[in-house]
Amino acid sequence: MGINASYTSFVAVGDSFTEGMSDLLPDGSYRGWADLLAARLAAREPGFRYANLAVRGKLIGQIATDQAPTAAAMRADVVTLVGGLNDALRPKVDMGRVRGHLEEAVGLLAPSCKTLVLMRSPGRQGPVMERFRPRMEELFGIVEELAARYGALVVDLYGAPVLGDPRLWDVDRLHLTDEGHRRVAEAVWQTLGLPAQEDWRAVLPPAEQPGWGVRRSQDLSFARQHLLPWIGRRLTGRSSGDGRPAKRPELLPYEASAAERLS
Repeated sequence: MGINASYTSFVAVGDSFTEGMSDLLPDGSYRGWADLLAARLAAREPGFRYANLAVRGKLIGQIATDQAPTAAAMRADVVTLVGGLNDALRPKVDMGRVRGHLEEAVGLLAPSCKTLVLMRSPGRQGPVMERFRPRMEELFGIVEELAARYGALVVDLYGAPVLGDPRLWDVDRLHLTDEGHRRVAEAVWQTLGLPAQEDWRAVLPPAEQPGWGVRRSQDLSFARQHLLPWIGRRLTGRSSGDGRPAKRPELLPYEASAAERLS
């Protein structure tokens, strides 16, 4: 692949990361890296088509069962699959089952498209990251193994220190900001063999650290507004995506919004 690579269709599969949280638009919807990537691909290819099957909160078993068969049937040029991190961040997880579901999804998608893209997801620096790092790295090892076996591309977001910078994460500490999503879109763009527009790995300038009181206030606000509700859903078996439809369920011609064209 090189700068003349041509892609006429793109299907995104996954969870909240691919849905686009927390890249919030003025109308209350989420944009995210997949929409940004689709907009850039559409600018290169007349009649470009795009579908985004991602739904927030989904586990890899749900992605493999509900999204992968639909995506495979679309026979797109490019399919991105990002999943398993919601499983790895749960209090208890069977990584053997995660491996099995990932293999099921990859085995279905790889033969159905020209280019399958997998990812080593980013992780925000902090104590939560350190607690779950072994599981995340086990997950990413599985991703690398499956990519090698099925000839998929891997975007290594985990290996880019800048994407761990808390300034690129929303106040919920689970989802990237608009700048974080913009960098992910550039990373996938370059992995597809398209000409770089920027160095998505470039570190941010040094920032003045807030004082102890400000940090504690932020921690309390985070716990009250985001952490406790998240724990409540885990304990009751609920998900933020329950009953929510796919973001863009059909592979249809795509025209970028004004917000995407300006990015």
